[in-house]
Amino acid sequence: RRRQPPPPQSPLEKVAAQEGLSLPQLSGKWFLVGMASRCSYLAEHSHQLEATMVTVTVLDEQSLAISTFRKLDRMCWEIRQHYLPARSPGRFLLKGEGDQTGVDVVVGEADPSSFAILYYQKGRSISVKLYGRTSRVSDAVVDKFEQHIRAVGLSEDVTYYFPTYGGWHMVLGETRV
Repeated sequence: RRRQPPPPQSPLEKVAAQEGLSLPQLSGKWFLVGMASRCSYLAEHSHQLEATMVTVTVLDEQSLAISTFRKLDRMCWEIRQHYLPARSPGRFLLKGEGDQTGVDVVVGEADPSSFAILYYQKGRSISVKLYGRTSRVSDAVVDKFEQHIRAVGLSEDVTYYFPTYGGWHMVLGETRV
């Protein structure tokens, strides 16, 4: 009998979560600055990217409630997600409706006062997102982001940066109760 080779290591298993991450420091308003993904929909519609704001709330000191505001067809939409704690600190599971597998999430690197780099993996597909406390981040942070995307086999040709124009996200942030 031949032995089966071990299953290939998932790209996310190689990613170290940010050490010493304090979840309450992630609370508050974030802007989606950039994303690297082989998603064909993103590639085909990248010219339609809109400024996107995310609000993070820490629940029960171990899970995150994520509220994403984005503009679509000239309307503001809110998408709510719940990141459940996974195997170790800085790792989460995002379960979709009726979704058996879910999405694994890792906070790869963060300076909670300015940026966070998160990895998302569903099946064998991986993407990396860069969030900033403001809609613009420093060149040094962009360089870190690009190092992270290359480390998981993604490249600049599948990297997209989000526009920073438009004041709708400011209005939403100020009118929330």
